[in-house]
Parts: sequence; structure tokens; C-alpha cells
Amino acid sequence: MTKLFFKETYSPLTSDEIITKEKANMDKKRFEHCIGVSKTARKLAKLNGYDEDKAALAGFIHDYAKRVPVEEYRKVIKEQDFDPDLLNWNRAIWHGIVGTYFIKRDLEITDPEILQAVWRHTTADAEMTTLDKIVFVADFIEPGRDFPGVDEARKVAYNNLDDGVGYELAHTLEFLVKNRNKIYPRTLAAYNVWSVK
Repeated sequence: MTKLFFKETYSPLTSDEIITKEKANMDKKRFEHCIGVSKTARKLAKLNGYDEDKAALAGFIHDYAKRVPVEEYRKVIKEQDFDPDLLNWNRAIWHGIVGTYFIKRDLEITDPEILQAVWRHTTADAEMTTLDKIVFVADFIEPGRDFPGVDEARKVAYNNLDDGVGYELAHTLEFLVKNRNKIYPRTLAAYNVWSVK
């Protein structure tokens, strides 16, 4: 399992300790998803000249806080100086943005670039670093994903990372609109930047 990823420079915890904590924090399916995202992030990093170990770690921990209870999220938003508007959203948004608090607390990872990539992996943003884009896209196209268009999404993303971001945003917005779900403002702003040809 340790072969999954990373140099032990991003946390005082060892790779094995991070893996153990993550595994205890989620069910088997979610854990396997995180492994898939980690491996896909490593591949995208290699294709885009980015640090493969750092990308693999960010991909692995992106869903660390996915199962935090709703009330605990609300408490952290109120007590840790998060934007109060987050209380109008839900765990789909919180596990990225507020999830960074739990990653810092439990996994002791404080690297700003890794935390920002986790923060943005569900919402995207109008401005995104290479790592932001890698984690955002890897989450969408990892091998366990199976939805209409996923093969095309993989082809697009492996050919051009920015186009992969645009493809994912278009797909996500289509899904949200079809289901009459609210759209997080940063996601709409991201779409307006990354989906324009």
C-alpha cells in the first residue's frame, strides 16, 4: 500500500499512518475511489510536468472528510472562521472546503497547495493551479468512474488538462441543472472561464 505514493515531507505522519487514518475514516468503496484518484493524479502530473508524489498525495486525501457528520461540519464552519454562507450548502460542497480543516487536524498536512487542491476539488474556481486541475479532473476520471461520457472525458483530459477541466465543468453543470440543484457560485465562475472555447 505504501507504494501508492509520496515522499514523507508533507506531514510528520508516515505514509502508512496517513493510509491507516484514511482507511479508518471511510468505507471500502470510498477508500478504493481515493486510491484510484491518487493513481490518476500521478498519471496526470507526469503528463503535465508536475510533482507526481505531491499530486498522488493530494488525490489520495481529497475525500478524507466525506463522512464527517453534518452537525460537526456546521460547528467547524461557525467556530473556525469559514465563510458563513457555507451553512447554506451541504456536504457535497463542505467535504472539499471545510474538509481541509480535518486534514490539517488529523493528517497534519499543512502544505497550502495541497490544501487548496482539496478545497477546490468539488467546486473548481476561475483561477486554478496545475495541482487544483489535476485533483479536480482525477476525481472525475479515475478508473472506478462509470458514467456516459467517461471515456471521452479521459481522452480529453489526458490530451489537455485545461480541456479536461472544461469538459468536467460542462458535464457537472448539465447534471446539476437537469436535477434542479443549486449551483455553487465558484463553479459557475469556473465554467465561464474553463469551458469557453
